[in-house]
Amino acid sequence: MTGSDTLNYGRYMEKAMRGVMAEVLGHVASHGLPGAHYFYITFEPDHPGVDIADWLRERYPNEMMIVLQEWFEDLAVMDDRFRVTLNFSNRPETLVIPFEAVKTFIDPSAKFGLKFDDRESDEMVLNLEDIKAIEDGETPDDEPPGGSPDGPGGDKPRSSADVVDLDLFRKT
Repeated sequence: MTGSDTLNYGRYMEKAMRGVMAEVLGHVASHGLPGAHYFYITFEPDHPGVDIADWLRERYPNEMMIVLQEWFEDLAVMDDRFRVTLNFSNRPETLVIPFEAVKTFIDPSAKFGLKFDDRESDEMVLNLEDIKAIEDGETPDDEPPGGSPDGPGGDKPRSSADVVDLDLFRKT
């Protein structure tokens, strides 16, 4: 056997789950958001290939959350990334985000979430209390969702989501 004596099932699962996220975003790009669905997506702004405005990168150097809900434009999905234009305090900005830069993908309306994290730390596990805080317009770090001081907007009632933590499937 070359390279390693074991199969890294955690990596295979992570790749598959990123594929799920890509397929969902591709469906939304083609057909729009169905029903009450909306997404919270956190990503690393400093990850290679991320293309965002300098002022956003300065404001959110380590992690940024975006919300795809009521207003977004030009969602396009490529093999390894997606592009979307969002409104930040009445200022449209186009973001290009590689799937590898995404840390969480949450659809609270479906009680579904994915967490991608290479670090082995309980602090990085997104639990239901964290999701509830996000839905209430806060983040676990008290940063405004979507990178906007206005938050995700809307007065829709929201429910909590279950997060699939792929670290549980990684062999250490």
